[in-house]
Amino acid sequence: MRSIRPSFTVRRGRGATRRTSPVLATVALVSALALTATACNGDSDDNADGKPSATATAGGDGKIQIPDDLRQRLKEHGIDIDKWKNGAWKNWNKDDWLREANDFINPIIKGLWDPDRMRGADDPDKGKGVDDNDISGDQGVTDPTPAPVKAQTVKAPYHTNAATSGKVFFDSPEGTMVCSATVVEDPAHPGKSNLIWTAGHCVHAGKKGGWYRNIAFVPSYNNQAMSTDQLQKATRDEIAPYGVWWADAAKTSQQWIDQGGETGGNGASYDFAVIHVTPEQGNAGKSLEETVGGALPVNFNAPAVPKVQNITASGYPGAPPYDGQLLYQCQDKPGRLSINKADPTMYRIGCSMTGGSSGGGWVETGSDGKPALVSNTSIGPVSSGWLAGPRLGPVAKGVYDSVSKKFAGQ
Repeated sequence: MRSIRPSFTVRRGRGATRRTSPVLATVALVSALALTATACNGDSDDNADGKPSATATAGGDGKIQIPDDLRQRLKEHGIDIDKWKNGAWKNWNKDDWLREANDFINPIIKGLWDPDRMRGADDPDKGKGVDDNDISGDQGVTDPTPAPVKAQTVKAPYHTNAATSGKVFFDSPEGTMVCSATVVEDPAHPGKSNLIWTAGHCVHAGKKGGWYRNIAFVPSYNNQAMSTDQLQKATRDEIAPYGVWWADAAKTSQQWIDQGGETGGNGASYDFAVIHVTPEQGNAGKSLEETVGGALPVNFNAPAVPKVQNITASGYPGAPPYDGQLLYQCQDKPGRLSINKADPTMYRIGCSMTGGSSGGGWVETGSDGKPALVSNTSIGPVSSGWLAGPRLGPVAKGVYDSVSKKFAGQ
């Protein structure tokens, strides 16, 4: 499950940004183009090359207004932004697939994520995962494979018992796909965050691809834990009672963009992403955090693996024996996993969750007695039984801070 990605195959995350900080220089900023006003700005300190990031908003006539240089770059790839909403996004010609940070586009297409599309979002790489040969013992920090832990269903309503959890939906060349995600705090907007945390492979295909499209977040998806049969007749409001929130900015580590793939472990130690979202129906005044009733802090200085007593991982597993419609959790004391000698050691726990749980938050109760996000589901074995996630450090903090600062004055 090395790519626990769209559903469960791990794609690692990448991104790069910031010209003055060596940490942020390893991160890639993504500016999204929205068909509704998204209040993006062009902070000149957001990009690795030191140039202002291109952004877009909707003018009074409802048409997209974007910088001429970005429009020209898109047209060089055969993309006319004015035709995007009407189906041009379906063109996945490899030569035209945008992969550079500032070429990421994600116009809001109202109603695109209807109940059928959400229920049908899948993982085209089921069965692919990390093989024993992908695991390196070079650092001497890979602990014995943990005993499987059976995932437990979260009690409904999710809004009460797991308010910060939800699903990320997106389109890829293989079709509609899905990951899990968590609402996290925004230091620039205390109590009013519009940030979510997920895996890098849930936003970008890695070294052989580019940015995914139509990325949207649904908090408390299937809040009442309806059965598959019940969901067949459910309305959009029943499936997504707290709305559909579209990505208007996203960032992942440059390591994922440079090394990530559909299978295997490359880039897993940096497989994380932060997304800023905006409501599909326009800004009604309430932030995502206010809408769901909470957001988790992110701990970038979590204890070394042996010192963590237990971690709770959440997600919507979709590969058999699961169907992707219900929220599950696993709790276990983490061990260590080393994929590549040069990369940071990862957390690993026993867990039966499969594809679709990619990107789901890993939570630890800190010394202050409060829960905090310390990782996210990144990879797992071909046969399932365990999950691994990156230990969040300076690169992850650079990704997080860059997205937060992008919207700091808005």
